[in-house]
Amino acid sequence: ALSGSVDAIIGFRAGWGLGNALFISTALATIVGAAAGGSGAAIVLYEAALGLGIAIGPLLGGLLGEVSWRGPFFGVVALMAIAFIAVAVLVRGTGERRTPMPLSAPIRALRTPALAVLATAALFYNIGFFILLAFSPFPLGFGAMGIGLTFFGWGVALAITSVWVAPALARRMPRTTIMQGTLVLLAVDLLVAGLLVESAAALVTCIVIGGLLLGVMNTVLTESVMEATDHPRAVASSAYSAVRFLGGAAAPPLAALLWHAFSASVPYYVAAVAVLVSGLIILLGRGALTRIDGHVADVQEEGAAVLIGDAG
Repeated sequence: ALSGSVDAIIGFRAGWGLGNALFISTALATIVGAAAGGSGAAIVLYEAALGLGIAIGPLLGGLLGEVSWRGPFFGVVALMAIAFIAVAVLVRGTGERRTPMPLSAPIRALRTPALAVLATAALFYNIGFFILLAFSPFPLGFGAMGIGLTFFGWGVALAITSVWVAPALARRMPRTTIMQGTLVLLAVDLLVAGLLVESAAALVTCIVIGGLLLGVMNTVLTESVMEATDHPRAVASSAYSAVRFLGGAAAPPLAALLWHAFSASVPYYVAAVAVLVSGLIILLGRGALTRIDGHVADVQEEGAAVLIGDAG
């Protein structure tokens, strides 16, 4: 927020990326370990919280951005201070002695076929995810509030399907089937976004529909990663996050290059191909994923247990 140049902002954003990586790698494993209702319910609540945060963030950023470009950064400072205090006051360790874990553990965990398949699929999925998320504000051409409202709708849609739709689907069909179907629908949505990129109304509609599909995919994919192997949850989460965010890192500059070299439609076409590749990887690796297609507990009952603090 106090930066005096674009280069300084870029540098501090790199520091933000490091902090984000450290938090993401541990937050999911911590939430799952602390939840009394089981991993399924914890992941649903985790993805819902992410969706609500993603929904409110752009809207709050838009409001602060109308005041000053520094406003959103100061807003993040305040929010991170609140988060720090919340963790310090509310999160308590179990008191048990933890087994030391080498830094190489997440890399070695990727030798496990199930985790390797899911992480690679997540890499291509995140390319599509982040092209939709990071590139869309440019062809939309909205101001700060317009973009904030658009992605508020996107985040609310993501939270709704994370909490209600994904668990309902998981009780009725195998997780691999859900992921493949969702990725095909997401590819269609991205294709339509590319075809209708000149229409702001059509693009906003595609973004919100994308949020609905991403909510399902995020929850089911995260549940799959946490249950696919016998690795400690922190190791599985770190390995998966490290690979998938490579896709997230590559997507924005790739989208910009394609936009300048061709047109605003091409990044969406590439995103559609990327998510189809993700679905193909899951299809071809389905033999390694039989464990995640077993019986899925009723996550609504699990969620109730989490909310009432049932220690059983």
